Amino acid sequence: MSGFDLDLFVIGGGSGGVRAGRMSAAFGARVAIAEEYRYGGTCVIRGCVPKKLLVYAAQFAEEFEDAAGFGWEVGPRSFSWPRLIAAKDREIDRLSGIYVRLLENAGCEVLQGRARLTGPHEVQVGERTWRARHVLIATGGRPVMPGIPGIEHAISSNEAFHLPELPRRVVVVGGGYIAVEFAGIFNGLGARTTQLYRGEQILRGFDGDVRQHLAAEIVKKGIDLRLRTDVRSIARQADGSLAVTLTDGGALEADCVMYATGRRPNTEGLGLAELGIALGPNGAVRVDEFSRTSLPHVFAVGDVTDRINLTPVAIKEGAAVAATLFGGTPTRADHEDVPSAVFSQPAVGTVGLTEEQARARGLGVDIYKTTFRPMKHTLSGRDEKTLMKLVVDAGSQRVLGAHMVGPEAAEIVQGLAIAIRMGASKADFDRTVGIHPSAAEEFVTMREKWQPPRQAAAE
Repeated sequence: MSGFDLDLFVIGGGSGGVRAGRMSAAFGARVAIAEEYRYGGTCVIRGCVPKKLLVYAAQFAEEFEDAAGFGWEVGPRSFSWPRLIAAKDREIDRLSGIYVRLLENAGCEVLQGRARLTGPHEVQVGERTWRARHVLIATGGRPVMPGIPGIEHAISSNEAFHLPELPRRVVVVGGGYIAVEFAGIFNGLGARTTQLYRGEQILRGFDGDVRQHLAAEIVKKGIDLRLRTDVRSIARQADGSLAVTLTDGGALEADCVMYATGRRPNTEGLGLAELGIALGPNGAVRVDEFSRTSLPHVFAVGDVTDRINLTPVAIKEGAAVAATLFGGTPTRADHEDVPSAVFSQPAVGTVGLTEEQARARGLGVDIYKTTFRPMKHTLSGRDEKTLMKLVVDAGSQRVLGAHMVGPEAAEIVQGLAIAIRMGASKADFDRTVGIHPSAAEEFVTMREKWQPPRQAAAE
C-alpha cells in the first residue's frame, strides 16, 4: 500500500465512525479518526444517552406519587436541575473518555480537529494532510431551525442539555420523537409544558394506533398538546419572558422555546461536492447498499446518509464497512425490521411494519391489539393505559410488526424483534408461554382478531 499514509481515515467520532475505526484496526488496517467536537457523537454527547438520563429523572415525580398507593409515605421533596445536569455531565465525560481509550487501545490514531477532503485520497486536519486509501464520512447530523422572526430566542435539543436552570414554562415545537421525549422531560420535572405540532398527529410514520394512544396519554399527564398549530414569531419581552405568536391566531408566554422540527446531515465544508460525491437535496451523502459513495473509495455511514437515523444502525453500518474493506467479507448494511423506541412517558417500542405500511403494500392483515391498565396502577390509582398491537400477514400468518405504548416498552419489544427477524408466525407467539404476571405476556395471549367497530357490529 505504498503511497498512502493510512488504509482508512474516518471523519467523525460518533458511534458509527468509532465502530468502523476500531474494527478496521483490529483487522490490521492503519487507521486515523478525526473529531472536531467530542468523541461519542450525537448519541453519547447530546442525544440518546443524556436524554434518557433526563427521562429517568423526570419519572421520579410520578414514582413518589404512586408510592402512596403501596403504603409508603414520601415526605417533603425538591428537585435541583443544576445537580441533575452536573451529574449528567460527569457521566458524559466518562463515556467520551472511554470512546477515546477504546480507539487508542485498538491502534487508531486519534485526532482532534475538523477534517475535510482536499483531494480524492487526501484529508486535511489543521495544517497536516494525510493520504488515505479509503475514507469514511461519519459526521452525523444537526438540528435545523426555521427562519421565523425571533428564532434567535429559541433553542434546539443541543442547548436543552445545558440550560442553567429549569424553565417554568416551556414550549416544545415539533411532533417527532425528540419533541415528544423532551416534552415529557420538562413536564415530568415540573415545567408547565406546551407541545405544538403543525401536523394532524404526533409521531408521523409510527403506527396510527400508537400515535393516537400516546397523544391521549401525554395529555393525561398534563402536557398541553396542540395539533395543527405552529409558531409564527417569537419576541423577547421586557421581563425576559418570551411572547410566542401562533399560526392559529393564539399566543403563549414562555421562558423557553425548544425546536425539534428536524435534523440535517453534516456535510457542509467537508469538500464532498468539490470531489463530485453525490449528495441528496438535504445534503445527505448518497450511498449504495455497501455504504459506498459515488467516489468508490469513499464510504459514509450513520445520520450523514439520512437512511435510518439510529445509533445501533450506524454501528451496524460502520461494522459492515470495516468487514467489507478489511475483513474479507463484503457486507451489506441490513435495514429490515429495525426495532426502535421513543422514551416518551409512557414509552413506545416498535419493530417491523405498521398497519398502515402493511396495507399500503397491498397485504391482507389480521390485527391483534389490546389496551389495559398496568397492574402497578391498580394500586397507584393512576389513569394510564398500555397499548399492545400485532400486525399479522393474513395469508402466511407471519407476524409483520409489533407495537407497544407503556412502561418498559423498549425492553419488551427488543425481545420481540428477534422473533420477528426470524419470521415467527402468530402460532409461534400463541404457543409461547407467558411470564405471569407481566405486561409482556399480553403479546403471547392475544387471541381475538380486532375488527373495526362497524364490521364487528354487522356480524
